[in-house]
Amino acid sequence: MAQSFVLASLESNAPSPACDCLAHRFGNAADGPERVRCYGSDLTEAEWQVIRPLLPVPAWLQGRGGRPEGYCHRVMLDAVRYVVDNGVKWVNLPCDFPPYRRVHAFARRWQVTGLLAELHDRLRDKVRQKEDREVDPTAAIVDSQSLRAAANIPRSTSGWDGGKKVGGRKRHLVVDCLGLVLAVVVSAASVQDRDAALPLLERLRTMYFSIRLVWADGGYAGRLVDSAAEKLQLTLEIVKRTDDTSGFVVLPRRWVVERTLSWLMRSRRLVRDYETLPAMHEAMVLWSMTMLMSSRLAGRRPGAFSRPAPRMGRTPPAAPGAPTPARPGVSPSTAAPRPSPEPPGDPGLRPAAGTACPPGPHPTPART
Repeated sequence: MAQSFVLASLESNAPSPACDCLAHRFGNAADGPERVRCYGSDLTEAEWQVIRPLLPVPAWLQGRGGRPEGYCHRVMLDAVRYVVDNGVKWVNLPCDFPPYRRVHAFARRWQVTGLLAELHDRLRDKVRQKEDREVDPTAAIVDSQSLRAAANIPRSTSGWDGGKKVGGRKRHLVVDCLGLVLAVVVSAASVQDRDAALPLLERLRTMYFSIRLVWADGGYAGRLVDSAAEKLQLTLEIVKRTDDTSGFVVLPRRWVVERTLSWLMRSRRLVRDYETLPAMHEAMVLWSMTMLMSSRLAGRRPGAFSRPAPRMGRTPPAAPGAPTPARPGVSPSTAAPRPSPEPPGDPGLRPAAGTACPPGPHPTPART
């Protein structure tokens, strides 16, 4: 069912809601208190205007069953973005967000039902259109990254990467020529790149039939090149380093996926694998990319890393070297200068101002 038809056939519960999300207009989110946005990971107004038309329509709004949501979609998105950006536990969410069980259930439901992937793909299409690219890519780059696993990761989904000396998991990415994620698979770190690349390329082929060429590094050489050509009709081109190069060298095409991996490391939740399920780690990768793409579509965020607004009754600290503001009702010209604080001790034992301290031992004031 089209989203415009669904919205036209329903009437809003709130005549003038403070938020224009679907949960406020047609659900029960208007009954709760409003939240003041004060974190750097919160959606700005420009980002919300970009994301709002791209949000999937929930099942309860399409008449497919379910209870109307009682929490604002924007607040829920801010809560999930806070976890991804700051890497905190779900139970340690600040108290101005909804209960952490509700937020985790929201993120898990979006991952299972495919709503997160739908939002991610819509944002990626918008970014490609903004960069004057076709919506369907024709080439891609594949690479992997090994991560250390937390103590809660089961042994059945983790392993040891002997090449990089890392124990944990490995995420395999396929990106387009802009560095935007097309497909992601998380496996144990002991899985070889060429073994995990075959199901990854099969997923890529199913989702994007227009792709014909895939660039990869030397770890994907071998039988994978023939299998991709015979089974998937994909040309897997290996980009290798020359024998006479030493140190860091920017290789053609491969630097694009390396840059994407560095983008993901900005999200603290992705610096180490904390997710018990590999599918949830894949969802965290998509959440991180939605944050990056929404920020790119909305423009720069000048206030994302600034200090939060001061609370009522508190004066923000003055900048170094700035003049001290005068008290209310007293002009700066008539305000008396504040005396400098005296150091502790007996005033009679200190030399006068402008005179040198006499040589020799100085008497110590008696304690009272």
